[in-house]
Amino acid sequence: MLKQRPRTFFIDRTGFTRNGRTPHVATLRFGMIRWPCRIGRTGIRHDKREGDGATPATILHPVRGFWRADRRFRPQTGLPVQPLRPGDGWCETPGDRAYNRLVRKPYAASHEDMMRQDALYDVVVELDWNRIPRRQGRGSAIFLHLARPEGGPTAGCLALPRFWLDRLMLRLDRRARFIIR
Repeated sequence: MLKQRPRTFFIDRTGFTRNGRTPHVATLRFGMIRWPCRIGRTGIRHDKREGDGATPATILHPVRGFWRADRRFRPQTGLPVQPLRPGDGWCETPGDRAYNRLVRKPYAASHEDMMRQDALYDVVVELDWNRIPRRQGRGSAIFLHLARPEGGPTAGCLALPRFWLDRLMLRLDRRARFIIR
């Protein structure tokens, strides 16, 4: 039996649009395929910190996926996925025992609402940034999620238009890796 190699996806900052240089414009590339991608508003950094708006220059692996069952069908993917529920949040408070973890609201510490009103988290993949061990202040979750319709930056995550994210989900499993440079 032929052993399948892990899929490698490269995130390359391009930083150029028709309007000039913007640090949040990137390309997701694998093989001969190139898809438009968005990254953090301050670009890619080697010294990622909480709240800096940067996407870390690193190698990330997908952990699990979430989706809004009230808005769309379960994504087809090789990753474990679970539906988001009302009251799901993500703790982003350094020093909290649940830092960089899924939490149930109401939650006392600062957290991000996973059931967003916009469509950005209709499909979201948790990547293994600052997961084991969790280092306080190195930045909470880096997600792969839907891009804003106008193509704006993220807070440090990776974002793809819906059409491309749906196709990428088909290719993802836990052995996949994203090389961000």
